[in-house]
Amino acid sequence: MSNISYYTPEGLKKLQDELNQLKNVERPSISKQIAEAREKGDLSENAEYDAAKEAQGMLELKISKMEDMVSNARIIDESKLDLSKALIMSIVKLKNLKTGTMVTYTLVAESESDLKSGKISVSSPIGKGLLGKKKGDVVDINVPAGVIQFEILEISR
Repeated sequence: MSNISYYTPEGLKKLQDELNQLKNVERPSISKQIAEAREKGDLSENAEYDAAKEAQGMLELKISKMEDMVSNARIIDESKLDLSKALIMSIVKLKNLKTGTMVTYTLVAESESDLKSGKISVSSPIGKGLLGKKKGDVVDINVPAGVIQFEILEISR
């Protein structure tokens, strides 16, 4: 089952670079480890060989998943996004109505999220709660700690 995911050009490049690293650096490295372990003799009692084969299986699974992600990736055309609502790639300035604190988040695809740099996934509780909302809206967002009420102060790109 394929799921289309939307990325910024930078996010897709990062994903492709990681996939290339796995295929062109880590895959040959594990193959070399398997060959070295195989040279050490009896494979039935060779823990090093078993560990390398297991690592190879995990790597191949990761490569397969990433290839699927890349093949279903779409670049976001920011020029066609509606600037009046919070959508993927929106920069949203919020005010926590309980504490009065201000926060600014950029809504991004799940694989591009990075809370330290203010990028949150559109599939996160806050991201889901903001999607489609407009400047001035007050939103109640269910998070693990309870419900937080935010006012949307500004939406930009």
